[in-house]
Amino acid sequence: MAFTPDIDPQETQEWLEAIDAVLANEGTERAHFLLETLIDKARRSGAYLPYNATTAYVNSIPTHLQQRLPGNPDMERRIRALIRWNAIMTVLRANEKSPGVGGHIASFQSAATLYDVGFNHFFRAANDKFGGDLIFFQGHSSPGVYARAFLEGRLTEDQMDNFRQETGGNGLSSYPHPWLMPDFWQFPTVSMGLGPLQGIYQARFLKYLHDRGIADTSDRKVWVFCGDGEMDEPESLGAISLASREKLDNLIFVINCNLQRLDGPVRGNGKIIQELESDFRGSGWNVLKVIWGSYWDPLLAMDKDGLLKKRMEECVDGEYQNFKAKGGAYTREHFFGKYPQLKEMVAAMSDQDIWRLNRGGHDPHKVYAAYAAATQHKGQPTVILAKTVKGYGMGDAGEAQNTTHQQKSMDIDSLKAFRDRFDLPLTDEQVESLSFYRPPADSPEMVYMAERRAAMGGSVPARRRKGNELVVPELSAFENMLTATGDREISTTMAFVRILSILVRDKQIGKYIVPIVPDEARTFGMEGMFRQLGIYSSAGQLYEPQDNDQVMYYKESKDGQILEEGINEAGAFSSWIAAATAYSVTGTQMIPFYIFYSMFGFQRIGDLAWAAGDSRARGFVLGATAGRTTLNGEGLQHEDGHSHLMSATIPNCVSYDPTFSYELAVIIQEGMRRMVQNQEDVYYYITLMNENYSHPEMPKGAEAGILKGMYAFSKSKAKGPKVQLMGSGVILREVIAAAEMLEKDWGVSPDVWSVTSFTELRREGLDADRWNMLNPEKKPRLSYVAECLSGAEGPVISSTDYMKSFADQIRNFVPQRFVSLGTDGYGRSDSREALRSFFEVDRYYVVLAALKALADEGKVPASKAVEVIKKYKIDASRPNPTTV
Repeated sequence: MAFTPDIDPQETQEWLEAIDAVLANEGTERAHFLLETLIDKARRSGAYLPYNATTAYVNSIPTHLQQRLPGNPDMERRIRALIRWNAIMTVLRANEKSPGVGGHIASFQSAATLYDVGFNHFFRAANDKFGGDLIFFQGHSSPGVYARAFLEGRLTEDQMDNFRQETGGNGLSSYPHPWLMPDFWQFPTVSMGLGPLQGIYQARFLKYLHDRGIADTSDRKVWVFCGDGEMDEPESLGAISLASREKLDNLIFVINCNLQRLDGPVRGNGKIIQELESDFRGSGWNVLKVIWGSYWDPLLAMDKDGLLKKRMEECVDGEYQNFKAKGGAYTREHFFGKYPQLKEMVAAMSDQDIWRLNRGGHDPHKVYAAYAAATQHKGQPTVILAKTVKGYGMGDAGEAQNTTHQQKSMDIDSLKAFRDRFDLPLTDEQVESLSFYRPPADSPEMVYMAERRAAMGGSVPARRRKGNELVVPELSAFENMLTATGDREISTTMAFVRILSILVRDKQIGKYIVPIVPDEARTFGMEGMFRQLGIYSSAGQLYEPQDNDQVMYYKESKDGQILEEGINEAGAFSSWIAAATAYSVTGTQMIPFYIFYSMFGFQRIGDLAWAAGDSRARGFVLGATAGRTTLNGEGLQHEDGHSHLMSATIPNCVSYDPTFSYELAVIIQEGMRRMVQNQEDVYYYITLMNENYSHPEMPKGAEAGILKGMYAFSKSKAKGPKVQLMGSGVILREVIAAAEMLEKDWGVSPDVWSVTSFTELRREGLDADRWNMLNPEKKPRLSYVAECLSGAEGPVISSTDYMKSFADQIRNFVPQRFVSLGTDGYGRSDSREALRSFFEVDRYYVVLAALKALADEGKVPASKAVEVIKKYKIDASRPNPTTV
């Protein structure tokens, strides 16, 4: 409109009066219909009308349509002031007690009203009849959540005094961490962007549970609180189209738009609220803007010619930051002063009055109206864009200043000013001693707060530790996986699909299995489940699939069991987390199996994998086509030689690299026993391969060793120098072949060990070392690795399809000489045989490594190793594969 001159003001006025009449007499819905019809007509007639996804820079809900804030607003203001104070004390006292532990004051102060209205009127707790709302708290606001819990009597003053001081066992975690506070926090959110992403998939999973008839989640809401700066994370906005496509009207985003991120303005030269409105509205969300507080209402009512709204549109966020940081006189001059009419509008107002013109996110009446509208909206997710001031109430100590985010202290004068501003009942002595303040239990504030939370069903946040009881199948249910395949050659990926097929047919747990694939079901041989289980779709299947004439056609259904997430590993993993935490979130245990290209697992979504550990997720993560040489034709960006090193960094992720179907069956059955039957807070990472080969029968008594991480696959009875060979995954077969060559061609007596988990062996070994260090006078414990090898002779040679560091995890626990072969370096395309030779992990290099180690120990002459190089045509002068 700014670039289109009004050539007929009279006609314009007539149109405006007409729409005013419709609004007054027939309502907004009729006006909306007429305007959309006119726009549609113009476009169909050939007019080019560019789409504008933003609306005016004013509140979305006009004053006369606001739902009224119930309860006692004055009492809530007093309670909010107490929470504000105790939140500041949480940080200040911690840093006085232990300088440098850090903490954040400003974030919660800007969001206090946003949370307070939610706690008093919207956040419903779980109980026997209702599953409860889910709240993703913004990580940096944790002191405010603790402060409310302190007033409610859920946290003691001693705990508050141990904020960010946890090693003594009575502390409060810096941010929301379920691993550290398993009865309190529901979701880890401070790794920015993961809260919004996971919130969307949690909301969708609630719909999944309801549509499948597993749990009634129809009335539950998911609230996701985040900052405007956080929305720059790709994960924050990456799945918002899914939320609208799935019509997630159980999802409410509340974005605290305090216009500042860590170092300065979010959009100093623009308007973050308008930008986000465009993003969300364009993606199909219901957008509610809460920009101006009630003190602006009289001025906006006086703005008949729209000049005030025009000025609001003109100012950029960098200016709005200055208006709050520099006071009323500055605002009068630089905001209102641009136009004489606006300056006249506020002529009767003092500088203090102008400074008090509040932003919508600090006005409980405006916030309540937005929350009420959001919870009642149907058919779309809702985002509330609430404008606030970072460090609200901190005054010269940090209000709206670029340094505010890092603020961890306030001087006594600033604290006294804060006390006076919020009418806190504190003496100068209490302020100076940085005292927490909690009124008596029978005070009006405490009684009112307890009544509000009772009306909401109890306290939040709160977390369940256990879900419903389930009994998992015995190992005998997988009997066909424990026997030899004979001439039939299958991959471990195929073996997994067969195991999964057994599980989904199980009468006890079958319906709780959640198969998840990003978009590779056909690659993994899972397309047979399409028709059997159906792919979940909230809309069902509105079309006839192209392949409906085939047995394994693409079948979508409203009660489908499979989650097919498209080419979207982060989204698929977020779905997995939602299923893997359903025991806590809903009280119903689900058993998710997420299968993906292993290279696109931990490397691509490592932050989410870490969050899964923090979330105490339970389920199976399957890295298919694993190993640097197994997915032979795909090359550098597809070949995984390091996912096990990444999974090893997560303390409660149990990792295995099995070779044979019986190993896989034993591991999965044990994983279900631990996670589902015993409800242990661990999750499993298992690598699978796409290489076909025959599988032997499980050796008698091998189960315990499989689970501990290694067992004797074969023992040589040949005479000659001994050597111990280790392998895992597909390379174990190369090790087995090398053993045959060593015995037949080189007169060596090799024992072969199948190592199902170098990671679990390392963890057990570290436990033994720690025990020995702490019990110096007692008989030392042997690690399991040392125990297995205690009677074994000869050097130990290990070869895997992963970096040497993978096997090197157990180096300290091997009593013999230890040599590890691995696939360090970038992957590349070629045949499997060529790749294994290139990375020096195949049978020939295992033979060479064994004879060289024996030579180093004086068991054979060095010339034997030279013979190996000549016989197998090994090029000793070729470049190191790690550098080419």
